[in-house]
Amino acid sequence: MPADEMLTADAKRVLVADDHPLYRDALRTILSQACGGSHISEAACQDDVLRIVISDADFDLVVLDLNLPGATGLSCLRHVRTAAPLTPLIVVSANDEPATMSEVVMAGAAGYVPKSAPRDVLIDAIRLVMGGGTYLPAAAVSALRHANATPPAAPAVDAQQLTSRQRRVLELLAQGLSNKHIARELDISEITVKAHVSLVLRKLGVSNRTQAAIEARKRLADRNTRP
Repeated sequence: MPADEMLTADAKRVLVADDHPLYRDALRTILSQACGGSHISEAACQDDVLRIVISDADFDLVVLDLNLPGATGLSCLRHVRTAAPLTPLIVVSANDEPATMSEVVMAGAAGYVPKSAPRDVLIDAIRLVMGGGTYLPAAAVSALRHANATPPAAPAVDAQQLTSRQRRVLELLAQGLSNKHIARELDISEITVKAHVSLVLRKLGVSNRTQAAIEARKRLADRNTRP
């Protein structure tokens, strides 16, 4: 699907978190191009991010640098996921290690863009994530697949815990469809889709659409390998 078709009118409130003012300015310009007339809030450290998100979690997108002052490892990302579990989040970082990128997605990010990436890559990533998709560089996708090939032991989720409609929503999530496209496919409202997605995440014990999609693909792979 062309990137322009993935751009949604809902990307009106964005939080940009980076400790470098020049890079925040660049992100603000890129977001204006990718999302139109967005209201952009800014944060320069982990404390600022948490104060803003905890007081008002109603953002349409969060763009987050991992190495904020006050943050340790993925601490800021995990705090944001706890405060705003359904808000799309893109990490933009100077770290371009595939293992870090895959770890970030497993922790709840919907996208990871190295700061060395061209401007157009970030624009496409923003539009893809706002359309309900996930953006990762090819090297990170490979690392993520390898990690999922030998996942740590975890309590199994009985498929019967999901209703037939919720299983169908999960299948469409795995295909990368946005809420709008899922609503069209199932002939239901977007509000109903959001409710189903929230219940699916809760039942699967995951915190975001990306992890739900990974779980759905894993289920499909397990089903296809059974004798």
